[in-house]
Amino acid sequence: MKSRFGGFIALLVAMAMIFSYSIAPIREGVGQALDLALGPLAGMMPFYVLIIVLSAVTALYSSLIQKYTIDYERMTEVQERMKAFQKEYREAQLSGDEKRIKKLDAKRDRVMKEQLELSQQQFTPMAYILIITVPIFFWLLFRLHLAPNTLITMPFFGSHSLSEAVLVFIPAWIFWYMICSLTISQVIRKSLNIGGI
Repeated sequence: MKSRFGGFIALLVAMAMIFSYSIAPIREGVGQALDLALGPLAGMMPFYVLIIVLSAVTALYSSLIQKYTIDYERMTEVQERMKAFQKEYREAQLSGDEKRIKKLDAKRDRVMKEQLELSQQQFTPMAYILIITVPIFFWLLFRLHLAPNTLITMPFFGSHSLSEAVLVFIPAWIFWYMICSLTISQVIRKSLNIGGI
């Protein structure tokens, strides 16, 4: 019950953080406030390098938060049990063994409940990560408005303004941030021996 309530609170926090993006005064206020601390950093390097640095920081704290809030051993056990159950259930269906299928139906509820609890457990780290990441995005947006025509050259996409959409509606700076963050987080997760989600 406690983990279910914690997951619900974490989901509400995550949704509030994401919703705050649509409120310009909040977005700009947070961006300006962070600029007092991070502004000097922006003057030291090009904007695309700044994104690499911040995405590395994001990858590091995200990985650490997940390492200490998610039980990866239990996650692996539950996933293995789910795979074994699905294989057994498929075999019972193919053989037409109604008695075995009924027995497995009772077991399925228990396996699905475990899977659901595991999914809910992952909301808590997501909320912690968003509490740090969303303000960083607000600050990057604030800085981007100060230099809107900054160009970046990306593989397969060529040169684009950082505020220009490169993938359907995703701006180049967010796409660049995602590429850097995902790449660096793979290295960090491997070095910290963190399983995948």
